[in-house]
Amino acid sequence: MNVSSAVIRARGLVKRHGQGQGGFRAVDGVDLDVPEGQMLAVTGPSGCGKSTLLHLLGGLERPTDGEVWFAGRRIDTLNERALARLRCRSAGFVFQAFHLVEELSAAENVELPALLAGRSRREARRRAGRLLERVGLADRAGHLPAQLSGGQRQRVAIARALVNEPLAVLADEPTGNLDSAATLEVLRIFQELRAAGQTLVIVTHDERVAAVADRVVSMRDGMFVDDTRLAGTGTGWLGGLVGLED
Repeated sequence: MNVSSAVIRARGLVKRHGQGQGGFRAVDGVDLDVPEGQMLAVTGPSGCGKSTLLHLLGGLERPTDGEVWFAGRRIDTLNERALARLRCRSAGFVFQAFHLVEELSAAENVELPALLAGRSRREARRRAGRLLERVGLADRAGHLPAQLSGGQRQRVAIARALVNEPLAVLADEPTGNLDSAATLEVLRIFQELRAAGQTLVIVTHDERVAAVADRVVSMRDGMFVDDTRLAGTGTGWLGGLVGLED
C-alpha cells in the first residue's frame, strides 16, 4: 500500500521510554496501514503499548524511531506548530476520561476545536448544534459536564472530535468509564460513523467493542501479535451491539 492510499501509515515505529537497563520500548517496530473508512480496534493487556501507539499515530507523541504518515503527509518530522494545526483540523480524539472543559457547556465544548481551527463563532455554533443533535444531546446543549451522565459526556466528546470533520477519529478506551447501557449508546454512534465512511482507530481492552470492528490488531510488549479482519464486515456491527444488551 502506498502512502496516498492510507489515511494513517506507520513504518518501523518505535517509542522508547528511559535509558539503559531501566529503559523499555513501549512500541517496538510497528508497521501499520489504516485505509479510509476502516474501523480498526487495537487490543491487548494493560501496558502493552496500545495507547502509546494511538498517541504516536495522532501526533500526540513523537516516535523515537520510524515514520508516521497522516493523510499522505509525514507528521513525525513536523514542527510543533504544524503538528498542532494538523491535529486540530484533521484528527479527532476521544479519551476514556472525556477531557471536557468543566466550565463550558456541552455546546461550548463542541465549538472549541472549531474556533481554534479558525472558524467563525456562527459556523462553530452551527456545527455544534448539528453534532449534538446527531449524538442525541440537542436538549443538553446548555448543560455543564457535571450535569451530564458519563455516557452523555462521552457523546459530547465524540461530537467535539467530529466538529472539524476529521479524516480519522482516534479513541483511547472510549467506553472504559461507561456502564453497558452507555457503552451501547457510544457503539451505536461509532456504527453510524463507520457506515458514513469515517475512519476510526479505537484502543480498547473490551472484547465487546473489538467485536464490532472491521479489523482487530492485538498487541503485546509493544508489538503486534495478531491482525484479524473480521468476517461479515458491516453486518458484524449489529451482532456485537445486540450482545451488549444480553
